[in-house]
Amino acid sequence: MVKNKMVFTMVIILLSILIIGIVALIVYFKLDNQPSGEPTIDEIVESTWQTEEITTNLNDSHIIRIQFKIQLDNKKAKEEIEKRDFQVNNIIINELSNMKAEDFNEKGSLTSLEDRLQQQINELLSDGEVTKVYTIQKIIQ
Repeated sequence: MVKNKMVFTMVIILLSILIIGIVALIVYFKLDNQPSGEPTIDEIVESTWQTEEITTNLNDSHIIRIQFKIQLDNKKAKEEIEKRDFQVNNIIINELSNMKAEDFNEKGSLTSLEDRLQQQINELLSDGEVTKVYTIQKIIQ
């Protein structure tokens, strides 16, 4: 009787240790596989779309040639913006046509333009959102 009780207690202890070990492994791998808050540069490149070079008139007698990279929060949003490229170009041209060359000389004007573009493009998208707009080329003549 004592021997059976001791074997039973040992089996319970071993099963408890085994269950605790399995739970610890699950928690460890679950926490390890969660993505960190910041995306890696590879993830950023995968979800970034580049506009064509756009040449248009400004509100004064100047012409601007400009190009943007638009960072989106996921691949589906990138696929959607690729399909909506004509709408994005329209938004950009409309914004630029309301600006003057001297507007680009003001501090923060380019950042303000990027923010307005981000907001307007986000209104178009249904599968994600724009996280950042980067100006990669700008020439005013």
